[in-house]
Amino acid sequence: MRQLDPVSLGIMWDRLNAVTNEITTALVRTSFSTIVRESYDLSVVLFDAKGRPISQGRLSAPGHSGTAANTVRYIAESFPIAEMRPGDLFITNDPWHGTGHIYDMNFVRPAFRRGELVGFTFSDTHMADMGGVGFSANTADKFAEGLHLPACRLMRDKVLDRTIISIIRSNVRVADQVIGDMMANVTCNELGERLLVEFMDEYEIDDLSVLADALLGQSERAMRAAIRLIPDGVYANRVQIEGLGTPLTLAVTCDVRDDEIHVDFAGTDGLVQGGVNVPFCYTRAMSIFALRLLTVPTLPANDGSTRPLHFSAPENCILNALPPAPTAGRHVVGHFVTPLVIGAFADALPHRVQAQSGMMDLVSIQGRRGDGREISTMFFGAGGYGAMDGMDGMATIPTPASMRVTPTEVWEHLYGTIIESKRLIPDSGGAGRYRGGLGQEIVMCNDRAGPLALAFFGRQTAFPPAGIRGGAAGSPHGYAIEGRPVPPIGRSTLQTGERLVIRLPGGGGYGEPRSRDPERILQDVRDGFVSVDGARRDYGVQVDVENATVRSL
Repeated sequence: MRQLDPVSLGIMWDRLNAVTNEITTALVRTSFSTIVRESYDLSVVLFDAKGRPISQGRLSAPGHSGTAANTVRYIAESFPIAEMRPGDLFITNDPWHGTGHIYDMNFVRPAFRRGELVGFTFSDTHMADMGGVGFSANTADKFAEGLHLPACRLMRDKVLDRTIISIIRSNVRVADQVIGDMMANVTCNELGERLLVEFMDEYEIDDLSVLADALLGQSERAMRAAIRLIPDGVYANRVQIEGLGTPLTLAVTCDVRDDEIHVDFAGTDGLVQGGVNVPFCYTRAMSIFALRLLTVPTLPANDGSTRPLHFSAPENCILNALPPAPTAGRHVVGHFVTPLVIGAFADALPHRVQAQSGMMDLVSIQGRRGDGREISTMFFGAGGYGAMDGMDGMATIPTPASMRVTPTEVWEHLYGTIIESKRLIPDSGGAGRYRGGLGQEIVMCNDRAGPLALAFFGRQTAFPPAGIRGGAAGSPHGYAIEGRPVPPIGRSTLQTGERLVIRLPGGGGYGEPRSRDPERILQDVRDGFVSVDGARRDYGVQVDVENATVRSL
């Protein structure tokens, strides 16, 4: 391979991104479940032969792509690289070597060129069902959660292992959907290997590690340069969140020294008897995401950008759960790692930190269609985005996960429930110099001839999204069935004709509310984002829309 100049390196980098995006498109378009093809609960990553991540698809979720390197290492340890052959494909849904819970199936394919291993392709998607009690946080240990697969060779010489397929099929409720999504992953990884080899042929690359060294080196230098701009010191943060009956405390200390950061979660509470415990691989992934947002948000999420970052946590604290702890709902706690780490830098990086967001919400739904076929799926929603210096939060933006909402027309057609309304909630965004994004209310009616089993993964009910640097908290989360509040984490049943109301939180505000530009307050009232009463209560002003005036009280 010729010496890489900056222009050539940039072109090759763009081509690699195009490859991962094409793999992602193939995965989305061949998937069976709305979880993948509509909501994009997935990740795609390319690796070099040394198992270093170099490029990821644009739709990849941070909690998935951030754990992918751990998965590839696990596969390489379980099946020695020297024994891998063209046409092999490996899978696992082990929480501690995957994405933190069994509901994400991980696929790793070794890529060969002219008989030599040149890299790996990786994909993972959330599976609609993995057996057991179904996707919920109400489990006492990992054994109740469903089928756990260690590292398995799903394909040898391009031939599927029918025994593994039969084991999965016999353990899940919606077998066609699960196996269909698995085959979509098989397809996209086969395409990924072909595209990677074509890329190497076109640029006459015999060893992908040469290109990887250049790309990863640039990312590492950029990350180290950004860290040097943070004053050396120890920065700490603590937050309280809902637990299973009692509040939980999450704690972090970020030690910045020259061009490296050590993140430690000592002081965090221990495990709980329910499926919200978080394996450390997921904690690490959400921490990396937070530090990238604070330093170089546009930096590729590859191995180079993580080299200056180091992480630790006490064993069997809730952010470093060990087997056999239940982890199915690990996102309930794990998503708070990102705002926890960001909040530690509120004073050191005041212009980069963000108030807490209303986050992503999901409801696991099981039942039967009118034709008798099983339903096992997830309904996604999003709260308001947290405000930042110079920017109001956007309404209903999922974070730190990147899943999207299934279009209402698709949802109603497939699952026989009517989405009667979706509306923004006035005054739900936390007040501040910059206002938090609005939350929303969703009303769903079960008009099928049969009940639906629901599992909730709610949070931010007792502790709504916090503001930052003087900003106020957003509105809280809540569920109700026929006007009756239901527990935010737990199971319930939606009978025929009943309505589920989901109230998703608003994001927290940034800065003192009374320093907000009066013109912004006036426009908020005009837009219906803030009520006249809300302006008086939260900002201390009287708004007269008709005369376009804002008067301090």
